[in-house]
Amino acid sequence: MFITRMHLSRRTFLRGVGAAVALPMLDAMVPAASAFANTAAAAPRRAGFIYMPHGADMSAWTPAGSGGAFAISPTLQPLAAFKDSLVVVSNLTRAGGVTEMHAAASSGWLSGAIPKRTEGVDYRIGTTIDQVIAKQIGQASPFPSLEFATEDFTGYVGGCTPNYSCAYLNTISWATPTAPLPMEINPRTAFERLFGDGGSEAERRRLQQEDASILDSIVGEARSLQSRLGVRDRARVDDYLSNVREIERRIQQTETQHRTELAIVDKPLGVPEKFDDHTGLLFDLLAMSFQTDLTRVFTFMLSRESSQRTFADIGVPDPLHVVSHHGDQAEKVARATRVTVYCLQMFAKFLDKLRATPDGDGSLFDSSLIFYGSGMANSNVHATDPLPLVAVGGAVGRGNRHLVLPQRTQIGNLWLSVANQFGSPLETFGESTGRIDFF
Repeated sequence: MFITRMHLSRRTFLRGVGAAVALPMLDAMVPAASAFANTAAAAPRRAGFIYMPHGADMSAWTPAGSGGAFAISPTLQPLAAFKDSLVVVSNLTRAGGVTEMHAAASSGWLSGAIPKRTEGVDYRIGTTIDQVIAKQIGQASPFPSLEFATEDFTGYVGGCTPNYSCAYLNTISWATPTAPLPMEINPRTAFERLFGDGGSEAERRRLQQEDASILDSIVGEARSLQSRLGVRDRARVDDYLSNVREIERRIQQTETQHRTELAIVDKPLGVPEKFDDHTGLLFDLLAMSFQTDLTRVFTFMLSRESSQRTFADIGVPDPLHVVSHHGDQAEKVARATRVTVYCLQMFAKFLDKLRATPDGDGSLFDSSLIFYGSGMANSNVHATDPLPLVAVGGAVGRGNRHLVLPQRTQIGNLWLSVANQFGSPLETFGESTGRIDFF
């Protein structure tokens, strides 16, 4: 038997001046005459964690019914198209039960732990589940994990919640109990981190000023590669490079809108003013990072606890923190819920992107487990339970479920089960009291 098909490494990059563009999964990356599932090119498992601050109106969030016989709730309607791969988890609580702390909400969500009471630099919480998973599945990727957010936290130091350090609010990801990971908010910086390759700052700035693309420098190599690929692989590479260029174009468009400010700084900000533009860019970068296996784990903080962000585009002009203290007044609760649904709609677009992106013999969605939720329940009273949380993706195990746990089940119980599923031998996690039958 003669095998003539070319074989590409899963780690193939197209290199140019200031660029190193990874490729998506291609047929040519599967060794000829081998069973796909037994090759290194098989789709890896992936995990993501998306945080929304200030909880939710749980009466509108929580589905009616349990098990597989449940109806999608009004708030969760944006996720209806994913119901077959959706698990709604009810009756979780965060550790500590301290109602007044925004700091505990964000820091305790993925750690299942209680933050140390301090406004100094001796903060301590717990290693978060994303970093536990990154140690198991992320080491084969250029970036073991990515941490994104949409609000600039650089000015927040000292105490942001009485008696608690700003570090607890500025990130949801902790590499160790004392090492908070910074969240990247700048799409330009994230783009260059993912696709830049050490080219000079002057060269990158020249390309930006000319509205040129870093992809221009890899055109020759891309054409040479495509001449050796099959029809389906050529189409995948074309689509992928078009997506990269489109993201870069959107970043450039944002920078053009702020040209006056950009002229006086060292590096373009690339941060859109509109929340949906900003969030959409970061979601697209995360999808592309999964597609090229640049990372297999991410965290994304949509907004910060105590956020002063406004949502005038959807008829909510007051700061989000103000809106969250709705006094249980129906009209004000409805405004808060409008923001919750708006964020879920953007999340649904991200899931659509994953589902539409081929990966091996399936899609990115099929190999992903994405959690979306908050470390707060009823925001009006900073309630610690029941926390809003959903999991979605092909890796949820059994989908189409409303998992109703015993009241005040520690969120650490969930993360312990997830850690074990991803190969971690942990016996406890944060303030866990056991495991749950999630998978």
